[in-house]
Amino acid sequence: MLDQSQTPILSALQASSQRPHAAFYAPGHKRGQGASSRLRELLGTALAADLPELPELDNLFAPEGVILEAQELAAEAFRAEQTYFLANGSTCGIEAAILAACGSGDKIIVPRNAHRSVIAGLVLSGAMPVFVTPEYSSDLGLVLGVKAEAIAATLNHHPDTRAVLLVSPTYHGICSDVGAIASLAHHHNIPLLIDEAHGPHFAFHPDLPTPALALGADLVVQSTHKVLGALSQAAMLHTRGDRIDRDRLQAALQLTQSTSPNSLLLASLDAARHQMATEGKALLSNTLTLAQHMRLELGTIPGLRVIDKPAVTAFSSASELDLTRLTVDVSGLGLTGLEADEILHEELGVTVELPELRHLTLIISLGNTQEDGQRCIAGFRALAQSCADQPSTVAACAQSNVLESSEASFTLPQVSPREAFFAPTEIVGAETAVGRISADTISAYPPGIPTIVAGEVIDEGAIAHLIAIKQQGGYVTGGNAPEAFRVLA
Repeated sequence: MLDQSQTPILSALQASSQRPHAAFYAPGHKRGQGASSRLRELLGTALAADLPELPELDNLFAPEGVILEAQELAAEAFRAEQTYFLANGSTCGIEAAILAACGSGDKIIVPRNAHRSVIAGLVLSGAMPVFVTPEYSSDLGLVLGVKAEAIAATLNHHPDTRAVLLVSPTYHGICSDVGAIASLAHHHNIPLLIDEAHGPHFAFHPDLPTPALALGADLVVQSTHKVLGALSQAAMLHTRGDRIDRDRLQAALQLTQSTSPNSLLLASLDAARHQMATEGKALLSNTLTLAQHMRLELGTIPGLRVIDKPAVTAFSSASELDLTRLTVDVSGLGLTGLEADEILHEELGVTVELPELRHLTLIISLGNTQEDGQRCIAGFRALAQSCADQPSTVAACAQSNVLESSEASFTLPQVSPREAFFAPTEIVGAETAVGRISADTISAYPPGIPTIVAGEVIDEGAIAHLIAIKQQGGYVTGGNAPEAFRVLA
């Protein structure tokens, strides 16, 4: 057992920031001395700790000192065999994971609700995605998990697959049956990679979903900043077993991370691990208590539907629900989630994490107080009261079109995302884009699931879906869609 009370990076950084010396190294502000007065006013003494990889602060890509110690402490705390600190967010970890597991032309099973960083990893690696469609509930209006049966069928049709990637939990806290899918992947002697960006807290309380590593995942990427106490952009990558070539993974991380990682980010990872290892269970018990109180109170407000665990786990694709993630269906108020979010944020002092056409999703974490909870409940009550006399006119969520338009359990793009990225292209109007191969990955927000992935053929249903999302108040990313599309020439 390691001494989890230690904070190697944090302690070394604090000492370095206070050491009197003449600084003739980057960054140019020289520990804040040359920074803008406005920046000094905002950041204060934090500027003195904005230091490069000084000898006493170790090297992220060849750690031998405090970074190595901190990563070993994190591996023990998060129940991994090896942990890597990430200063470029979970994005660089996902990209590196794909680069470590796949080469050009290799197949990798990817869920349709994967983050855009997965597409970036496919472009970098040249791997060919085999997309599987997660289960969708039209009643809940939510994307659920990926069925183990869908993974099994895909592996049977594509036995040359090199890896399986899952998103678990989803943004809404919904977990797939990671254990069953890990068994399927391992039966084919391939690794299971998990985008667990929203689940770094799972290892620290028994009432939270089981961590993916404990269920057999080979590699897990977590956004430590999303629900724990690290700074934004600070994340971790954890591995277990021997299905991932760690030398190749280390090389991949050097490709996807900055050569000048911010020491404050690394120190915040060290601090977040220390906090969870020493008092995580107590902190998360308070968080769960607050979440349960908010869940019960919001559930009594007319016009609101709080998504609960039984409703989610009734579906075979969803094994667990993170109860610190609170999703509220506001369609009964006669508003879209986007409209409700605007009122809550601008008029009622409540800002949520994710507004969608039907839902608002809240992240309840160790940083939230009882006062926060009461303000949120009061805000939703005021919102509901203002809508009490309005009929419910919100249409069914358009995101179902993405997930229900295809009867196939898996699909492959016409060309790989990498080929599409580097191919000659031209821009055409929507009326002539049908049947052409997209050069862009185009996502409608909400829900943020790619409607069209680079390398896929554009069809009329996809264009209609993008138009519907914009008409209902959402927005589209990826070129100028749906008015125009960048396609392969």
